[in-house]
Amino acid sequence: MSLHSQRLSLLLLLLLLPGPPTAPGMEDAAFPHLGESSQPPPRACPPRCSCPRADTVDCDGLDLRVFPDNITRAAQHLSLQNNQLQELPYNELSRLSSLRTLNLHNNLISSEGLPDEAFESLTQLQHIYVAHNKLSVAPQFLPRSLRVADLAANQVTEIFPLTFGEKPALRSVYLHNNQLSNAGLPPDAFHGSEAVTTLSLSNNQLSYLPPSLPPSLERLHLQNNLISKVPRGALSRQTHLRELYLQHNQLTDSGLDATTFSKLHCLEYLDLSHNHLAAVPAGLPHTLAVLHLGRNRIRQVEAARLHRAQGLRYLLLQHNQLGTAGLPTGALRPLRGLHTLHIYGNRLERVPLALPRRLRSLVLPHNRVAMLGARDLTSTPGLAELNLAYNRLVSARVHHRAFRRLRALRSLDLAGNQLTQLPPGLPTSLHTLRLQRNQLRALEPEPLAGLDQLQELSLAHNRLRVGDIGPGTWHELQALQVRGGLVSHTDYPQAAPMALPSHCLPSSSSRRPLGNTTKSTRHRDQLWGG
Repeated sequence: MSLHSQRLSLLLLLLLLPGPPTAPGMEDAAFPHLGESSQPPPRACPPRCSCPRADTVDCDGLDLRVFPDNITRAAQHLSLQNNQLQELPYNELSRLSSLRTLNLHNNLISSEGLPDEAFESLTQLQHIYVAHNKLSVAPQFLPRSLRVADLAANQVTEIFPLTFGEKPALRSVYLHNNQLSNAGLPPDAFHGSEAVTTLSLSNNQLSYLPPSLPPSLERLHLQNNLISKVPRGALSRQTHLRELYLQHNQLTDSGLDATTFSKLHCLEYLDLSHNHLAAVPAGLPHTLAVLHLGRNRIRQVEAARLHRAQGLRYLLLQHNQLGTAGLPTGALRPLRGLHTLHIYGNRLERVPLALPRRLRSLVLPHNRVAMLGARDLTSTPGLAELNLAYNRLVSARVHHRAFRRLRALRSLDLAGNQLTQLPPGLPTSLHTLRLQRNQLRALEPEPLAGLDQLQELSLAHNRLRVGDIGPGTWHELQALQVRGGLVSHTDYPQAAPMALPSHCLPSSSSRRPLGNTTKSTRHRDQLWGG
């Protein structure tokens, strides 16, 4: 065997010999990638719950009757809404010191099941939601760090000084749909909480407007209480208030005075509907844009009461007792920027004269208007909507020039009257014409001539037959889309935004459309409610 062959045989023998034994525990050391997982260790999460992030635990809607264990101490957001919990164990809740959001909405938690001591360790808590539970009193103490507190829809009869007091970051408090009386609301309830912008106390048992409310308020909901009086000075410090809801109370003229609203230099929306007022309140601020006085007992509107409210855009006076003399000629003349006027259900016999020139929407159905004169509508040439439905109009008393100045009119509602023929001189700008439930016996092309923009024409429930419709009647109605049956109502015209003083601008955290309640309360007030 050659030397080269001997060397190859020796090398092959060395490769085939067994190596030294591997020490216990070293099997993975030589090949570390075989003993390690590329996935992180599983995140601790309570059974059946989900934990989409390391700081979030979601146990919504699991029909839980016991507070879940194994919640990580690092949790910042814990949701337990829509369960059957009756109590929160102190030892479990108090160890979650990093919590920022605690959602307990829609459970069965009583005041006895919500220990005050548990909140002492939650020094970072910012949002607490305990709406729709069984609380009879509010927690005596909530953390100083709180920003939003929702205790709505419980049975709360009492809150305490440190429930909402001494909370410099507190912005929103929701206490609607409880059983709070003035005795259960301490005078220092918001002492040290000077940043609250939204307070909802609607649907409680308050008999007068609570004093010592936060001066920072921008929205105050007090509707559906038993309020008969606003104490003098009760609203003197709320100079940032933009929206005030007092509808469905028991307010009378003696429960208000000339100073009640006079200091509210940022007020834009005031709802006093469904009360017992006999007159328009005095001292209305010049910033007011919407005034809702529907369903009171107002017998007369005095121009002097509206003199300061020159910025008013929407005036809602429906279902009062104005009668024939309740709206004197020129009573609304100070309201030069008025956009919409609702006066239906007032037993009016004539269209009010000398209305503001810039009026765009005049809504007065369900009155007793029996005639339209040649000059009744001349003061409002910019009208886009005119609603005279369900009055007592007859064709013989509708002047042929009644509509001649209304060159911008888009919607005319004459339904439910006693017209036997189409009114003459209809504006060519019309898009919608409602004539259902009259006594029309014939339809000729002449009154419809020139209505080439008309899209909706309602003629249902008249006395028309096919043979009563003259030839060529539809010829010029090239844009017509709906004919005969009832048609859908068009939207109200949008008013241009009103410029407010800089100190009245809402805080960046609370800006939202005027006239709506905040999203988290799930509560909506109807701007056009009857």
